[in-house]
Amino acid sequence: MTSHDDHRNESLDDQDVLARLGYKQELRRDFSRIELFGLSFSIVGVVQSIAAVLLYSIPYGGPVGMIWGWFTCCVFLVFVGMAMSELGSAAPTAGGLYYWTFKFSSARYRHYLSWLIGYVNTAAYVAGVASINWGCATQIMAAVTIASNGSFAPTNGQIYGVYCGLLVLHAIMGSLATRIIAKLQYFYVFLNLALFLTVIIALPVATPSQFVNKASYAFGHFENVSGWNNGYAFILSFLAPAWTVGGFDSSVHISEEARNAPRAVPFAIMCATVFGSFLGWIVNIVLAFHIGNDLESVIANPIGQPMATIFANSVGRTGTVIIWAFMVITFFMTAMDYLIAGSRQIFAFSRDQGLPLSNLLYTIHPRTQTPVNSVCFCAFLSLLLGLLSFAGPVAITAVFTMAVVCQYICFVIPIMARFLGGQKFTHGPFYLGKLSGPVATVASAYMIFMIMVFLFPASPVPNAQTMNYTTVVVGGTMILSSVYYFFPKYGGRYWFHGPVHTIDVDDGVRKDSQNGSGSIEKQNTKSSM
Repeated sequence: MTSHDDHRNESLDDQDVLARLGYKQELRRDFSRIELFGLSFSIVGVVQSIAAVLLYSIPYGGPVGMIWGWFTCCVFLVFVGMAMSELGSAAPTAGGLYYWTFKFSSARYRHYLSWLIGYVNTAAYVAGVASINWGCATQIMAAVTIASNGSFAPTNGQIYGVYCGLLVLHAIMGSLATRIIAKLQYFYVFLNLALFLTVIIALPVATPSQFVNKASYAFGHFENVSGWNNGYAFILSFLAPAWTVGGFDSSVHISEEARNAPRAVPFAIMCATVFGSFLGWIVNIVLAFHIGNDLESVIANPIGQPMATIFANSVGRTGTVIIWAFMVITFFMTAMDYLIAGSRQIFAFSRDQGLPLSNLLYTIHPRTQTPVNSVCFCAFLSLLLGLLSFAGPVAITAVFTMAVVCQYICFVIPIMARFLGGQKFTHGPFYLGKLSGPVATVASAYMIFMIMVFLFPASPVPNAQTMNYTTVVVGGTMILSSVYYFFPKYGGRYWFHGPVHTIDVDDGVRKDSQNGSGSIEKQNTKSSM
């Protein structure tokens, strides 16, 4: 059992670690290691996340794309997780990616690169919150369609209305006190595991024989209806696991609210990555065995959700509605946790004066001790991004892909900067030693390749309906943030100095640089590193 004094000492150690990174402790450290893992695992989501992207997985190889595309991609995702865990262990701060970029890049480029990553990472979270909430809204409407036996077909406006309502609820829940958010993670993990067990047990037990496939079909049937050649279609099947097993930096952004962060952060990243990859693979195997062999009817079903069609064929309408209700709840939790992580990125970047309205966003509510303004700001931007849905299904699909592409851009730059920037790297408790370089190389090569893949259009001969608008939204984000940085006289290059130290650390003492009194507080010399 851990005593109150042990928690107090651990908290002081975390303050020392944060002070060495230049920041004073402002948020409450109420997340334990398990609770931080719970948040990361909830963001992965597994079953509900697979349900959201199954429509984009089946056309690119059918069962082979679902099973072996997932497995292949997840091998590379583990490499990404390891590389990110090293950085998170070495410098656990809410700024995460843009902070690492500044710390490890060469002096000549560090300001611009840190600025760019700060904006792209913010865009990644806005897009991620939007895509998860849109997936949740479509699943809610799918449940209504199933319950009405297909007589109800939601309009895009109705889905967007539900989407807006979800964002409001998430903004309210994401503004709760840290201790409440942390304790909720136990329930989230339990419900995610319960949903996983329900799916892998119910489908084999209840699926009629005409929808049950042989092992040769589940593991070896390749069906490509995308229009691309088979090899590239298989690579496109990576979109499903890449979108599902993502958010590697989510626990990093919560690190200033976690106890023993140099160890808790890599623990959360690796456990969520490995656990999520494995459980997701099992779910895809079970689905491939019970999807039937008419894949086009599954994709084109009026319900609009292949996972719901599979359930309806297996457990009937009532059983599907019950399972789908829990699916919606878990998706709701995923979106809430993702919004919380994104708000901490916005809070940290505003602390370093990187965003417009930084003084407004860099505030902590006196009652909840959480950055409520940042939570609401992230939700509002996601609400605006959701308007892309009115441009058509391809446009809203770009939001899904944008979240992955922006994340990968933000991951690969600090990972490469660590080895190419010429700056000293002081590792944390999680350290791969001689394997660090090879792991980072594999992770970076995978992400650079996938960034290019995900910018290609959905079909070989694109038109206005099949154009991949990810290029537009990601490119627009990078261009606009760059213009803002280099704008004459008023641009970020004239006033953005990278991470701003709120604490001066010198010879074992911690000095609050913002109180103006020059008072010096002795640091606890016990190190958590």
